[in-house]
Amino acid sequence: MKRGVVYLVGAGPGDPGLITARGLELIRRAEVLVYDRLVNPRLVAEAPAPAERIYAGKSPEGHALEQDEIDALLVQKALEGKVVVRLKGGDPFVFGRGGEEAEACAAAGIRFEIVPGITSAIAVPAYAGIPVTHRDLSSSFAVITGREDPTKEWTRIHWDKLANGVGTLVVLMGVETLPRTVEQLKRHGLPGTTPAALIEWGTEPRQRAVIADLDTIHAKACVAGIKSPAVTVIGEVARLRERLRWFDNRPLFGKRIMVTRSRAQASALTKRLEERGAEVIEVPTIEIAPPSDWRPLDNAIGHIGEFQWLIFTSVNAVEAFFNRLEHAQRDARTLANVKVCAIGPATAAALQARGVRADYRPDEFTTEGLAKGLNTLVRDRRVLLPRADIAPEDLVRALKREGAQVEQVTVYHTVVPEVSRVLARDVLEQRRADAVTFTSSSTVENLATL
Repeated sequence: MKRGVVYLVGAGPGDPGLITARGLELIRRAEVLVYDRLVNPRLVAEAPAPAERIYAGKSPEGHALEQDEIDALLVQKALEGKVVVRLKGGDPFVFGRGGEEAEACAAAGIRFEIVPGITSAIAVPAYAGIPVTHRDLSSSFAVITGREDPTKEWTRIHWDKLANGVGTLVVLMGVETLPRTVEQLKRHGLPGTTPAALIEWGTEPRQRAVIADLDTIHAKACVAGIKSPAVTVIGEVARLRERLRWFDNRPLFGKRIMVTRSRAQASALTKRLEERGAEVIEVPTIEIAPPSDWRPLDNAIGHIGEFQWLIFTSVNAVEAFFNRLEHAQRDARTLANVKVCAIGPATAAALQARGVRADYRPDEFTTEGLAKGLNTLVRDRRVLLPRADIAPEDLVRALKREGAQVEQVTVYHTVVPEVSRVLARDVLEQRRADAVTFTSSSTVENLATL
């Protein structure tokens, strides 16, 4: 049997947008995905549906798998001929035990590749407005772990050099050992007045930061309830936090917003909300499914020349219609003698992407506004209206009042995703959302039924 390959991929510090292009490409090719606790769930969701997903997370409370078990698992899956992606928080070689996993692969004769990730040692301070180096304040920085191997007989951390020879000290995984870190640095000469910062859940919407000095940082962190995962920054650069903070200064930072669009369409809205600082909870209350019978649409496409107007009311209708047009081995040229109307800029943009410029776009997106604008244009004309199965009849009635001969065809069904029922109840019952977005009446009605 042909042997597989193991990719040790750094997922970055938490923000899914910080994954490398190479890392994302490999996740999307994975046959087996072995991922850590701090890997963003959205990155896990990028793996192909058939991929085997194996959680190997570690926390201060315990480990899903011990390190030797992870090493053996990677080798075993590769020996089965699989493409294995080992997805690790931050960078695989910065306190990620990636070196040990690479050694295990090498010893077994398994081909492996290292894909570096953005380490939290730099990214988390940056998201808190703290540069690890600064021309006037720090010309060097060091990164240490707060969790050394407990079986070692002595520490390999040279506290005297860190206290006296480094401009900025970054401590990863050091919340529980913060008192010891402070004590060692002060014992070796670092003043208690040295600025310090502790940043929890850095790069994520729940990021929090505490700023103090070495003498008081532990007490302030306890009062604030700072817990793992957190990054500690010690040095003069911590003073810059108040001047350079940007991530948690955005207008929607700290707000949780539920987005109810279908998952396929939610990404653009989600991205815009997240860029403004919101934590987005995607609970799709609507999913798009094909109609139970394509024959009415196929028949309409076969006789498209008999219609004078084609009216699209949504992006979904555009996509479904043109996908079926392609299925019939036709393209936009089929519509050469048909006028096209688009309701809303998104619908018009979807048509444009298909090579069709709308002949009419109403200024008013209401049923009456559309019918009134089209009144002389559709009178005594045949109109094809591709739409959802649950679309209201108001538009059809209004067009008929204006003298149009309307034929409506169902081009897609809207269904309530079963997976959203538990999630929606959890979010609403625990009041986890500050706001809910709706993009259609059906998303409102479907959420109510959940």
